[in-house]
This record gives sequence, structure tokens and C-alpha cells, in this order.
Amino acid sequence: MDEQRILAPPQLPSEGLNPATPDYVARGHTMGSLTGQISDIVLVRPTGWGFLTSFGFASLLLMIFGGVIIYLLIEGIGIWGIDIPVAWSWTITDFVWWVGIGHAGTLISAILLLLHQKWRTSINRIAEAMTIFAIMCAGIFPLLHLGRPWFFYWLLPYPNTMRLWPQFRSALVWDVFAVSTYFLVSLVFWYMGMIPDLATLRDRCAPGRRRMIYGMLAMGWRNSAKHWHRYESAYLLLGGLATPLVISVHSVVSSDFAISNVPGWHETVFPPYFVAGAIFSGFAMVLLLCIAIRHIYGLKEFIKIAHLEVMGRIVLTTSLLTSFGYLSEQTLSWYGHEGAEHYTYFNRLIGWGQYAGVSWAIVWCNVLLPQILWIPKLRRNEWVLAIVSLFVLWGMWLERYLIIAQSLHHDYLPSSWGMFRPTVYDYLTYFGSIGLFGVAFLLFARTLPMLSMAELRAQLPGSLAHEEGR
Repeated sequence: MDEQRILAPPQLPSEGLNPATPDYVARGHTMGSLTGQISDIVLVRPTGWGFLTSFGFASLLLMIFGGVIIYLLIEGIGIWGIDIPVAWSWTITDFVWWVGIGHAGTLISAILLLLHQKWRTSINRIAEAMTIFAIMCAGIFPLLHLGRPWFFYWLLPYPNTMRLWPQFRSALVWDVFAVSTYFLVSLVFWYMGMIPDLATLRDRCAPGRRRMIYGMLAMGWRNSAKHWHRYESAYLLLGGLATPLVISVHSVVSSDFAISNVPGWHETVFPPYFVAGAIFSGFAMVLLLCIAIRHIYGLKEFIKIAHLEVMGRIVLTTSLLTSFGYLSEQTLSWYGHEGAEHYTYFNRLIGWGQYAGVSWAIVWCNVLLPQILWIPKLRRNEWVLAIVSLFVLWGMWLERYLIIAQSLHHDYLPSSWGMFRPTVYDYLTYFGSIGLFGVAFLLFARTLPMLSMAELRAQLPGSLAHEEGR
């Protein structure tokens, strides 16, 4: 298999020559050309300077992250800016933000699978990988925030001689079970979906260590009818299992705040509001990744503008839902006439407090800017989508930060009012976690197929699934 095949892809007929091909599948491709183009990214494509530069930068951030964690374990969480009254702030914001980003992957894989949405087949593998790595990043922050993270297992119900038992009425314990269950189900779902593709890589590999590894991961897949029947049944069952988790995990995370009586947190609208915001930020991240990948790896025939446009519509829809959440918060606060609540939300609305800039940045990023996606021409423009996605990610981080820090800095007791000021370690922890995500995703791009070859092949004319209309 030479490199020329990658550098000079096969000449494909124009889109109009094959009207039977669905819109979301590369037109003119055969099963062989589709498999070759995607699998050669892993097996043949040389590692370029672009990849090495990106990997080096992400590794540098990851090393900084590791250094900060080691320093934190030595000195304690006092190196962060948290203090009474703002005992939660930057790192819990990072946790909620990363969990939210992880939502889009399972949403695309599970819910859209059950709804038979064929456009998901070109992006589901990327979104699932994003989910796994985002949850990995998220899980680190509450562990570090424990203060003594080496005792993390005290959060689990296990028989022990000290009669320790988790407080199941605490939302923090709910987090442990919700996030860990979500991660495990997403991981199994991701791996199971890759088994046919891992077998393809095994069969196309030259004999050697790499072929042996892909062979082990493929778990004896032989492409038989029995294998396919069991695979499809198990995949649908996992999709059904993962669907309620998409809704439940961020609802549980929002309950960390909603069950308290802190002004700005005690809101019944939080669970749906948090879920909408999570899907909002998750799809923004998927858009960014897909736009980058389709250019870097020449996958424009599989991740088409039509895919990006659909995701742009979802970003616009979830922006409206999130905006409704903002309006609902303000309206309920005004109607409730509770002093501290009223001050918290009036402070955000009018912006006379120290968090005025944050409040209006959120309105710009999450409410106003996404409205340009009503215009079809802009919704189909990659640059516009990328810029909107970057602002949405920034705006969603600011929103989580505002909910946590601004609510805590001014509660019912004037004696406990105070401001939060982040330290350099807060910044380094956040950017370091982006390095962890970047390293994990780049390794995924070089070692595993980024697009689901099996599902894309099923969309081509001539395949059984296509003929049956599945």
C-alpha cells in the first residue's frame, strides 16, 4: 500500500451522476474507495509537521497540567483562589463545562441512532471520542477539589472497618454515580461501534505487532451474518441504555446547585436549562473538531457542508432554549420578590456589580451571536460556524463561572460577602486540561478510524441496509 494513494485520492464522479446516493454520503464512492480513504489515514498516511506541532503543543499543556497537580498535592488546594465565601469556583466551573461538552457525543450516537438519523454516521465516531476525553478531563476536577484526592474511594459504598458510608442525600455522591456510569456506558458504546472497523484495520495491516493489536481489539470479528445480527442488536440496546443517561447526567450535576438555598442556585429550571446548555456547548465543540478534521485529513467528501449545517441548526435551537433559561431565571426572581435572589439576578441584569462584564459577555456569546445562524448562507459557511462555536464555548464557560462564583460571593449574610480572584494555578489547571483533551484526541486520530467505515458503507447504494431503507 503506497503513500501515493493518500496523496492522490481516486477520481470520483461528480455528485450528479448517482442520484440514488443519499445526500449525507459521499457520492460516487464505492465500498472499496470509502474504506481505503478512511483506513489509510491510520495505516499509511505519514505523520506530518502539522500533527507533530499540534501534538507537541498539547503535550506541553499536558505537562503543565501534571506539574500543577503535583504541586497541588504537595501544597493543597489553597494554591487556587478559592476561599470562604467562594469555596467553589474555577475548578468546579471546569468540571461542569467539560461534562457539558461530553453530552453531544452520546446524544449523536444514541438518540439520533434510535431516531434513524443517517447524517450522524459521518460524525458520530468523532463525537463519541470527544465525549470520552471530555469526561476524562471533567472527572479530574472534583477529585482534586476533594482536598485529599487519595481518599476518593470514600465516596463509594464499600465494606470497611471504619464504618464509612457515603451520604446518599448529598448531590456530590450523585455526581460520582452519574458521571462514572455515563463514562462507562459511553466507553462501551464507543468501543462496540468500532469493532467492525478494527477488524477492517486488522485485515488491511501488514503482519506484525500492529496487526496483532488490532486483531485483539477486533475480538474475532469475521463479518459473518451472525456477528452482524448480534452486533446490531447489542448496539441498539446500548443506544437505548445511553439515551436516558444523556438527560440524567447533567440534570444530576445541576442538582448540585438546585437543591441548595444559595441565591442564584435554588432554581427548579436548572435541570432542563443545564441539559440544553450542555448540548449547546457539546455541538459547538463537535463543529470545531469536524471543521478541522475535514480540512486536515481531506474528508470533505464524508463530512459535508450539509452535516455542518444540521449541526448549526442544533446550535441555534439550543441557543434559543438556553436564552429561555436566562429569561426564566430573571422572571422567576422578579416574581418571587425574595431579597437576596432579587439582588443576585438584578445584579446580573443591570450589571452594577463586579461581574457585569461576565454577564454581558454571556449574552453576546450565547444569545445574540448565534442568531446569525438564521441566515442559511452564514449557516453553511465554515468560518462563521467556527467563530460562533468558539464564542459559544467561551460563553458557556463564563455562564458556569457566573452561576458558581457570582452566586456564592453575595449570599444572605453580609458578614460573609467576598470576591473571588483566580490565581495563576487556576488558569494553568484549566489550560492544562485542554492539553489532556488535545493529546488524547490527536492520539485517537492517528491510531483509530475517525469515521465509522461500517456505517458509511451501509449508506452506499448496493448495501443491504441501503436497499432496506435503514
